[in-house]
Amino acid sequence: MPYLVHSPQEREEMLAAIGVESMDDLLVDIPSSLRIHELKLPDGLSELDTMAEINALAGKNRVFADRLTFRGGGVYRRFIPTAVAAVTGKPEFYSAYTPYQPEASQGTLQAIFEFQTLIAELTGLDVANASLYDGATAVAEASMMARVHTGRDEVLVAGYLHPEYLEVLRAFGEGRGMKVRRGEEPTAKTAALVFQQPDFLGLLVDARGLTEKAHAAGALAIACVDPISLAILAPPGEYGADIAVGEGQQLGLAPSYGGPHVGFIACRKELVRRLPGRLIGSSFDSAGRRGFVLTLTAREQHIRREKATSNICTNHSLCALAASVYMTYMGEAGLRQVAETSFQRAHALAERLAKLPGWELAFPERQFLNEFPVIVPKPGPVLRKLARKGILGGLEVGRWFRELRGVVTFTCTEVNDPAAINQLLEVLTS
Repeated sequence: MPYLVHSPQEREEMLAAIGVESMDDLLVDIPSSLRIHELKLPDGLSELDTMAEINALAGKNRVFADRLTFRGGGVYRRFIPTAVAAVTGKPEFYSAYTPYQPEASQGTLQAIFEFQTLIAELTGLDVANASLYDGATAVAEASMMARVHTGRDEVLVAGYLHPEYLEVLRAFGEGRGMKVRRGEEPTAKTAALVFQQPDFLGLLVDARGLTEKAHAAGALAIACVDPISLAILAPPGEYGADIAVGEGQQLGLAPSYGGPHVGFIACRKELVRRLPGRLIGSSFDSAGRRGFVLTLTAREQHIRREKATSNICTNHSLCALAASVYMTYMGEAGLRQVAETSFQRAHALAERLAKLPGWELAFPERQFLNEFPVIVPKPGPVLRKLARKGILGGLEVGRWFRELRGVVTFTCTEVNDPAAINQLLEVLTS
């Protein structure tokens, strides 16, 4: 909102109605370290001068070209066809709010239905919902589904799950009385075994083996997958996973400072009534015309609260639309080409980086697609040197995992052309 019209008196009246005396009292639950107490701007500036000052500050942000970005970690630079913006920019989509009135929202409902269908086909599972906020909440919501379905109160996380996903999962678990622990051996208490394919380091895991372990213990298998990778890897439905989740940012959405993104979740048909949020169904009216409606909503607005799977009550429909346009435009062959190009360029880069003095692959025996971990001597100075040359280097993963100090993950996608890879190596060897 560019301009707030509330006067100081109106703010005081609203605070009094809420029952607090000040803004600090209103924000007491937010840690002080996370609050912005004041903007460091000179006093007495006009609106014109203020905007000039803010634009000058914004100009200090470092912007790296897509082709010179080699950092992933869950958010990736990919080429976005113009068709995505052409469709999502239509006002009937970007200004639409809710599909509660199906007679007035058939276009929106159909677009969401198409997203669900595409995600179900991509993951090889029976049904998908209308989308979730992001990959992290998708992992957490899938775990809640498993808890409700099995009646067990433990979720086991195998290998290197994205650390931010794990944080969100633990936050959800704390509120729902669910224990979260790391390991690969489920017990009679385990509701679900969660694994990421490829994992946070970009390495491939034994998805089929982990799924079999989960099922042997009576637990559900939750696969957190990279959607682009499914163009060349087995889909979760093929190796028997019960639920597939993931982050759909790569499907036509720009990184954009970390959001908005779109989470996806798909499952076996036996779990359909556990799905959170919206689910769009297709039917026919009395005249035989096909129509779309909200259906099987397992949220607390529609059913008794104690029966609700989740309080998720919306979806990222515009982002889901972008993902649908991207997948439709690219098609099976296009997605495979994107995945294969990324694979080839990442392996070419890994081979060259491993030849640098003191550099070596962190897990040379493990396979990867387009992201891989490298042991780098003095990674901090190396990454700062790259940044000074306009190149966004890899991601230091030791900040989350002590055993990986000195390890940096590098990423290649189809936008990192051979000339960009040469430029990266030139800086590293200079």
